[in-house]
Amino acid sequence: MDSLLDQALAAIQSGNGRAARSLLEERIAAGVLHVSVYTLLAVACRALGDGSAMEQALDEALALEPHNLNALVMKGDLLQGRNDLPAAAGYYDLILKLARQSIASGADPAELEGLIEHASRGQTFCTEALSRHLHEHLAREGYSPEKAPRRFNHALDLLTGKRQVYHQRPRALYFPELPQIQFYEREEFPWATRIEGYTDDITEELYGVVQDKDAFKPYLKADSRLAGSDLQKVKDNEGWRAFYLYKDGEVVIENAIRCPHTMAALEKVPLTRIRGRGPSVLFSMLTPGAHIAPHTGFVNTRLICHLPLLVPPGCAIRVGNETREWQRGKLLIFDDTIEHEAWNQGNQTRVVLIFDIWRPELTADERQLVATMLEGVDSFGSKPRRWED
Repeated sequence: MDSLLDQALAAIQSGNGRAARSLLEERIAAGVLHVSVYTLLAVACRALGDGSAMEQALDEALALEPHNLNALVMKGDLLQGRNDLPAAAGYYDLILKLARQSIASGADPAELEGLIEHASRGQTFCTEALSRHLHEHLAREGYSPEKAPRRFNHALDLLTGKRQVYHQRPRALYFPELPQIQFYEREEFPWATRIEGYTDDITEELYGVVQDKDAFKPYLKADSRLAGSDLQKVKDNEGWRAFYLYKDGEVVIENAIRCPHTMAALEKVPLTRIRGRGPSVLFSMLTPGAHIAPHTGFVNTRLICHLPLLVPPGCAIRVGNETREWQRGKLLIFDDTIEHEAWNQGNQTRVVLIFDIWRPELTADERQLVATMLEGVDSFGSKPRRWED
């Protein structure tokens, strides 16, 4: 077999594709049916410009070995050359998926580097061509990104590869049939305007707290009881510090006394009320140069709210595939079980008021049942778990 392949390969390299093809077809007729024979036959047919025979050889190879990467690459390239870009994109996607799986199983990444790069270029070519085609098609039908619904623009970006799909990935409780929404819009919450109206008063109280250099503590501390998770990347982050008004569902009396306007602002907010867990309300400080690594939250039955108070340039938060900058006094509300991260690339400190609320899609009965269930979880074992654990 090796001798046969060597002869055929030498013929191709010398420019004699016809001889290579004849040699390989003779062996196939004699019953030598092997993926390497068909793959090399496809190479010979490509050298001769016979795309139909090349495709037939590749199909035979893939019938024998559906995940043969070399055959998949050639089939994808053949389809791309015919301008059958949707089909070609499917092959490139499969190649990248299989390559990632091979690396995860212990394959040497260096051995797959060239193949991954080639498939990535092919995938990019196909998705960019699709994007141009769709935008031209939609424009002829009157589409304007500025006037189109935000969700449609998001869907178009996902279809054309401009954005990646992110889903809820709670680390503990997944409550089914809740919508996958990265950022909620503040206008959807009737109490939002009221708490935003307290921005100046809350900021004044924050200034008083900031004067106390010992008031803010690292947001998360390492806990050897807990198995490794994505949150290990954000524990003991000295650039991310907190001053709690509510912690583990209880008012921090000495801190709340210093911030009466902040506590008053929260009176109409549907905070998560779960004994030993929620709500959490805190001033969250991100110092210059600090970065909160990508991570996901604990349960998808709540949303996280940020009321921006001190927001210098260079600060932003990414939730899933969308990045937003904080605007002072304008609430940001998001699902923290979708991967998110934040950063302060400016030269001044950023501070927001953070609090968690029930998801609006949950009924009152569902909220009570979730609270009771999580309280039951805490009664199993020796120590309650915080939201952040």
